[in-house]
Amino acid sequence: MSIRELVYDGNEKKIYATEDSDLVLIHYNDVATAFGGVKRATLKGKGICNNNISAMAFAALSAAGVENHFVRLENEREQVCLRVEAIPLQMVVRNRLAGTTARMLGLENGFRIPNTVFELRYNCDSLGDPMINDHHAVALGIVSYAELGYLYDLARRADDVLSAFFHKAGIELVDYKMEFGRRPDGNIIVSDEISPDNCRLWDESTGEVLDKDRFRHDMSDVCASYRQVMDRLINITQK
Repeated sequence: MSIRELVYDGNEKKIYATEDSDLVLIHYNDVATAFGGVKRATLKGKGICNNNISAMAFAALSAAGVENHFVRLENEREQVCLRVEAIPLQMVVRNRLAGTTARMLGLENGFRIPNTVFELRYNCDSLGDPMINDHHAVALGIVSYAELGYLYDLARRADDVLSAFFHKAGIELVDYKMEFGRRPDGNIIVSDEISPDNCRLWDESTGEVLDKDRFRHDMSDVCASYRQVMDRLINITQK
């Protein structure tokens, strides 16, 4: 596939236009960042793991009828996806309460809850991606109330699929950040990535952290944990 111009230059990945105006090529690199870019490092092999993990997770969503931008895996670091207009909202889906939300509520990290919590965040780096409510999202002109209802339904369906998918590999999907894009026909689909960079993934038997928290909190074997997630998912998808 011939590449045209760079259309997005991010820390963890780059997006290129292709000869097909409806498709983009996403390249995953080895850069890791945390705390708004304050912490930064290069972790050899991280991009390969994230590209493959995200591809398998999106393929699971596609198989279950949850619309997303993934088209195909191009090579070990790149995947072809549908071009979308990014919606500046993050939907944080929490199956347990961990990280900032647990601290905000004065709870222990990983607090078990009887329901799934959905948090909206305004995707704006300069503001630190603040948490907002439904009315803020509509007031900002990002989405309509009807579209918000659809986003919540999409997130619920995706969570059911992804939780079961990781469970097959003995991994608990504790929480994750979901992003969305709008297609030219107005249809909204799941986009961005699904990887240890934006998911909390814990070993179901031992509670071992297998995600970006290892980098955030100076734990060892960051890439080894990412590779463990990738290898486990490859194992269940090849059966």
